[in-house]
Amino acid sequence: MTAVSATRPGLTAVRDRLWTAVRAGDEYEACATVLHAVESGLDAETALLDVIAAVQLRVGTEWAANRLTVAQEHAATAIHERVVAALAHHPEHRGSAPSRSRITVACVDGEWHALPARLLAEVLRRRGWQVDFLGAQVPTPHLIAHLHQTGSRVVALSATLSPHLPTAHAAITACQAVGVPVVAGGAAFGADGRHARALGADAWAAHAREAAGVLDRGLARPDPLAVRQTVDDLPHLTDQEYTMVVGTRRELLKETLVGLEERFPPMRAYNDRQRQRTAEDIGHVLDHLAAALYVDDEDLFRDFIAWTADVLTARDVPGRSLDPALELIGRRLKDFPRATRILRAARETLATHLSAPRKPGDGQHV
Repeated sequence: MTAVSATRPGLTAVRDRLWTAVRAGDEYEACATVLHAVESGLDAETALLDVIAAVQLRVGTEWAANRLTVAQEHAATAIHERVVAALAHHPEHRGSAPSRSRITVACVDGEWHALPARLLAEVLRRRGWQVDFLGAQVPTPHLIAHLHQTGSRVVALSATLSPHLPTAHAAITACQAVGVPVVAGGAAFGADGRHARALGADAWAAHAREAAGVLDRGLARPDPLAVRQTVDDLPHLTDQEYTMVVGTRRELLKETLVGLEERFPPMRAYNDRQRQRTAEDIGHVLDHLAAALYVDDEDLFRDFIAWTADVLTARDVPGRSLDPALELIGRRLKDFPRATRILRAARETLATHLSAPRKPGDGQHV
């Protein structure tokens, strides 16, 4: 066994070299780093999950901490995708011919974060599965058409952002309606998979190795005649709070921006770009509030608000500017009990969080 193959110092050195290459935007050096590590004895699956995925996590953390621009983050992700492709197509390192059932790996409609799903697809291929990787933002009707055309036995569905949970729910029930079970994965489903269970997924996996284990154990085929409605999984939606917030999003956004200029005086001096960024931030707040209402989970929204406060702080925007925005939204939704509860909990969390502000990723590196 070589020094690079299993020991943490070896992995750390490979990750550091890959990070340096990615940070410099050097695609060729990034590919050479991973391929050399594999040629030196590093298992290809380890390279995918403990090197590439780990460095990609650092990319996201560095962006949140304002140490990488959006363009740099996108470039780093693109480089990682090409490194995965180089490893997948290398004649000496690609997996053997498939010997197991057909599996479809896809991101929900609207989800552009495709790298986690791509990594899963490569892991499954190397374990002998016949994999159809459909990539980012797959509309549910096209996903179902693909299942009819190919006879895929399982769908592995990926979602990173919580606002995509309603779309994920529709995809899960649609797949099950044609008799295909769904393994859900990705940050949107919660660190413990609570949202995957709430949406009726057949299984949830925290990471690619766990997903492979789920598939090894097998999943029962859903009964396509067992028709299930949204409210069967989420009976709280009968109160129409989610529907009303989504339906009035434009008005809520406009009213909050107008009120925020009065409640947060520094905003009066904002230029057009800063106002646009503020509108985008409030839009994200409303989208995550809607997601929290959909699955009735105030922790989803509280965690998002705390994270957003850190991201704003890293960009020299006071995290406290979130509180008047939350108050204004709360005033508009004062007749919505669940929204009121979720917003109150978020404001309490924000007050505690701001007592010790920090930048995302401080002291955290892979």
